[in-house]
Amino acid sequence: MTKFQNRLVFESSPYLLQHAHNPVDWFPWGEEALEKAKKEDMPILVSIGYSACHWCHVMERESFEIQSTADFMNEHFVNIKIDREERPDLDHIYMDAVQALTGSGGWPLNVFLTPSGKPFYGGTYFPPKRISSRASWMETLHSLVKIYRERRPEIEDQAEKMVDHLVQSNSFGIDQTGDGEEVLGKNSAKSIATNILKTADNVWGGFGGAPKFPQTMSIQYLIRFHHFTGHEDSLKQALLSLDKMIEGGIYDQLAGGFARYSTDIEWLVPHFEKMLYDNALLVSVISEAYQSTNKKHYRQVITETMGFIEKELMHEKGGFFAALDADSEGVEGKYYVWDYEEIQQLLGENADVFCRYYNITPSGNWEHTNILRVLASVEKFAAENGMEVQELDNILNRSKSILNKVREKRIKPGLDDKIILGWNALMNTACTRAYQATGDESFKVMALRNMAFIWDNLKTDGHFFYHTWKNDQAKYPAFLDDYAYLVEALLSLYQVTADLEWLHKAKQVNEHVIQHFSEEDGVYFFYTHKGQRDLILRKKEMYDGATPSGNSIMAANLHLLSIYFDNPDLKQRSYQMVEGFSKAIISYPTSFGAWACVLLPWVYPTLEIAILGSKYKSALNDVLQVYMPHKVVMAFKEETDEYPLMKGKKEAGEIIFFLCQNFSCLQPVYTIADLLYLALPLNLRK
Repeated sequence: MTKFQNRLVFESSPYLLQHAHNPVDWFPWGEEALEKAKKEDMPILVSIGYSACHWCHVMERESFEIQSTADFMNEHFVNIKIDREERPDLDHIYMDAVQALTGSGGWPLNVFLTPSGKPFYGGTYFPPKRISSRASWMETLHSLVKIYRERRPEIEDQAEKMVDHLVQSNSFGIDQTGDGEEVLGKNSAKSIATNILKTADNVWGGFGGAPKFPQTMSIQYLIRFHHFTGHEDSLKQALLSLDKMIEGGIYDQLAGGFARYSTDIEWLVPHFEKMLYDNALLVSVISEAYQSTNKKHYRQVITETMGFIEKELMHEKGGFFAALDADSEGVEGKYYVWDYEEIQQLLGENADVFCRYYNITPSGNWEHTNILRVLASVEKFAAENGMEVQELDNILNRSKSILNKVREKRIKPGLDDKIILGWNALMNTACTRAYQATGDESFKVMALRNMAFIWDNLKTDGHFFYHTWKNDQAKYPAFLDDYAYLVEALLSLYQVTADLEWLHKAKQVNEHVIQHFSEEDGVYFFYTHKGQRDLILRKKEMYDGATPSGNSIMAANLHLLSIYFDNPDLKQRSYQMVEGFSKAIISYPTSFGAWACVLLPWVYPTLEIAILGSKYKSALNDVLQVYMPHKVVMAFKEETDEYPLMKGKKEAGEIIFFLCQNFSCLQPVYTIADLLYLALPLNLRK
């Protein structure tokens, strides 16, 4: 029987439940903890992490499970545990504070607050014993208790200054004095590509050094920029980045799906956690790569990764789970790595070819064990070894099937089975983009089923949505990212189905965002609903981090909705958002990759495509499979004046296409080939 039990035992978050039996008297974030701190005039320790976080588990074992450490924490602090995925609003505020205080951030995030909730000190992982200049956890606690007791006025002053700093940082990069004609032109688009490529690793792909994150939004920009300009270096770096990730250990070579990031420049050693949002964003950008190049290995990776999502991260009702842990049996990566001798025994006569192809050696390629990775393409390896490509493919596929069955019997990494609205919306968009690229109907079905889940389980009777769902319980008001990604998903779902229900739902959700998240005197959006009261400030998130910022996606949504409904106010607001932030986008595009993609439609106008006729559904599918970034498509069987793009359009039997920009249309055409020729950028027509 478990000896200890704290208030977290009543929570649903897998991360909080992991700490429910620590001897630390953990509170969830809420009125009880905050009132206790004020009433007893005690400092607050807020410790933030998530269930798939390796170092969060380490600090728990080393400190939070130790009775003497817990006793000291309980005596001197009100201790609050937060799942950053449940409360990203709190994580954003306190992460910014710690980064301002220390110059770095990460998880676990441990931040110390005054009784009023204002941060005055913080850090990430603290070891149980001092390591060089890094103080131990207990040293830190003793020091802070002493300082809080003896220098309280200084603590309060520092906390006030920190809050002022956080308020000021809300306006970073926003400049409403710029000249839109100057900054939203082709030179700006070229400068963004140039600045992204300055940080490129031309050997192993990606950008910068280790640790390496996918940076899908920068890759997406380069693919789109190439589409409009024919700039080969942009496409080359984008594809190199995707190929090296696909060949590396960051990609699960046996079952599909990507880990969160690589600890080295070669993409060999991942941080083994698999996050829903990373896989969603990678499926989306690989779908664009496939449409742009028609290279078959991209289709294979889309199919494998979507298979992984469906098998490992999909609720029976259609929602998507948050993540798989990095650890198995308390060891990071144990589920995924292989011993050379084990593979020899399992694969027999095929073992030699398999081991050479996947870089498996007796001494191992990581900590005396092996992570599967590819160092040469199937075609190159087959040629170098006197084999036919099909012969090699057969050996590899049979061998992977055998190893997969063996791996299935291992103890799996822990599953974070909460369902997050925003991440589900990102995955929903990935499903529709995968469908557009491949034509695989199962991906569209997955998107429709998931959207039905969202509507049935994360929505109230009005337009209010919740952020998370687990065990038939929805919790926490949805944040800007949730709503922005949801509108994006609804618009994408409309485009692949031509079902007006999704277009009108996108419009309704968008109106809710404008009403409840807008700045009082500006064009941007706050991260939290105006009715939320448990924060020290409302933040405007502008950076595109591991996921796009809600503001960048809202700028894109407003632009698309302005076209569908001919709403000049939405168009103007979208323009002002991009124009006002353009200098930051151009100067620091790897920090604002989604913003960069949103800037492109103001340089290379959005294609408006109207499809009419009895065969409009099959014609729609043909149009969708062709790569045309930021297009708007409406398809109807018969003419209608209800929507601006369709107004005055006359159908002519089986099919007719209209290509327009700003509702000014070219002469109609009757074949997909003619439409696609018209849709090509003028400089790329032959």
